[in-house]
Amino acid sequence: MIGRPGPWIAALLLCAVPQTAAADLTSPEPLTAAYNLILDARFDEAERQIAQACPPAPRPACDVLRAVAGYWRLLQDPDATQGDEALLARIDASIASTEGWVEREPRRAEAWFYLGGAYGTRVLFRGQRSQYLAAARDGKRIHNALQQTLKLDPALGDAYFGLGLYHYYAAVAPRVARILSALLLLPGGDRAGGLKEMEQARSQGVLLRGEADFQLHLIYLWYERQPATALRLIEGLKKRYPHNPVLYQKLAEVQGNYLRDHAAALRTYRELYDAALATRVAESSVAQFNARLGIAHEMDALCQSTGAVDQLRAAIELRPSAPYSALARAEYQLGVALDRSGRRPDAIAAYKRALASVPRDDRLRIGEQARAAIRRAPTQTCR
Repeated sequence: MIGRPGPWIAALLLCAVPQTAAADLTSPEPLTAAYNLILDARFDEAERQIAQACPPAPRPACDVLRAVAGYWRLLQDPDATQGDEALLARIDASIASTEGWVEREPRRAEAWFYLGGAYGTRVLFRGQRSQYLAAARDGKRIHNALQQTLKLDPALGDAYFGLGLYHYYAAVAPRVARILSALLLLPGGDRAGGLKEMEQARSQGVLLRGEADFQLHLIYLWYERQPATALRLIEGLKKRYPHNPVLYQKLAEVQGNYLRDHAAALRTYRELYDAALATRVAESSVAQFNARLGIAHEMDALCQSTGAVDQLRAAIELRPSAPYSALARAEYQLGVALDRSGRRPDAIAAYKRALASVPRDDRLRIGEQARAAIRRAPTQTCR
């Protein structure tokens, strides 16, 4: 399952690519079509659409969309790092492209707008990889670019979305993040004002409304403590972009982890599994594996331990090479399910297999969790 990204210090800096009304951008319709394909995880189609969009749309705008597509591709298996170098090169190229545009046309608000979007994508990537200091520097660049956008063209109102994200996270971040902001001379935050800016931009946006919904669902889930609002947003995204397995997983996490509706989460994971089996979602083999682990997790929460164990053993038999740390994750989760059903010796054996399977970098800290579980069994059991 896709968990909450890096610590809150990254959240302070995560600014999505901003939005704008169609009238304020050059040839936005093909760009909008491309962005919708990206959110639907139809990446090859998105690339063809981007190639057709520029011209007439400005080429730097398409460079930014290519970077955004790379980031959403990364989210299909967010802990795998083998594609990081190529993705960062693509993001850096989009920054160079938009910086060149700003240098050529410093009085053009649209150029500054896309510059903020290019830096925003790099902040998202660096936050995913816990590169917080570098992300902080980019966060300041985003803020400055979007401020300049609105100074040149106040009617480009959806640029407020990126600013709203910045202002909101700067306000809700804990004290240590605010100290970092002060040291780097970052602008301050405004929780209520930032949320208002984001909602205003979302209601008026055309180009990136889906991105706005995705970011807002996280805010309502993590910080505003309004899981019902988050549920509404992520349900809408899943309906609009049914080919993207990330949205199924996010919906199931809201249902199971926050609303404690494990039966609903189980249905969502089963829907994802069926879609993956029929190759109706992107990265279908990865999605199928994640769906099995999700099904097992929710069955275990419902004390359907036999079913959970069966799902996990079926996943393990495939000996998957992806997603990241797949085998170790499945073996550890199998150990938990066995422990909860009172089968301690079998559980310990599963934990040991998990330890033997962890990748060298062990970004998910499966080894640490497995060693702790060997030392002490979970207190909650299902019989």
